[in-house]
Amino acid sequence: MSDTTYLSEMKEIRVDESSKLFDKNGMLYKEFASDYRQIRYYTLLIVQSAPLEIKEINLLEQQISEVIKNAVKHGNQCNPDKKVRVWYSFDSTHARLVVQDEGDGFKDMEKWNDFNRKRLELLSKHDFEGLADYVSFRTQKSDDNDGGNALFAALEYWNGGFVFDRSRTAVAMLKQFPKKKHSMN
Repeated sequence: MSDTTYLSEMKEIRVDESSKLFDKNGMLYKEFASDYRQIRYYTLLIVQSAPLEIKEINLLEQQISEVIKNAVKHGNQCNPDKKVRVWYSFDSTHARLVVQDEGDGFKDMEKWNDFNRKRLELLSKHDFEGLADYVSFRTQKSDDNDGGNALFAALEYWNGGFVFDRSRTAVAMLKQFPKKKHSMN
């Protein structure tokens, strides 16, 4: 794949409130207090609804945990009075979620997209020296454990879309799983 092909296929975080991914009809729903210590538990409450035939269940669990963690930590600032709302739907062909917090929204989305675009450009050029400056995305609100890595992984994992609403307090995502091949034995 050429550098220009790679760059033209780059994924970015988008705002698209009209996306079908925000349709919550028929989805299950959970609401959680923004308690950072409970993120693993919240994730398990959601993932338990996923069918056992999903081969990527561990990756799915990790991705759901990261999205909930971002809502609790970055969105609601770990304020237990603020809620994280999660709508979800699973079957053997897909996992779809909408996660909403009560925060101020993802204000640095454009900066993050610019950072990721530059990071991917350097990676495609094999400029590992330049890439050293693009290891983690940091803002003035970042702590020692922040770096934007969960968002890098989310864009790769959620292959059916990863979009925010206009307020940037809700994110909708879709993972499409490959169809199983049936053997003739």
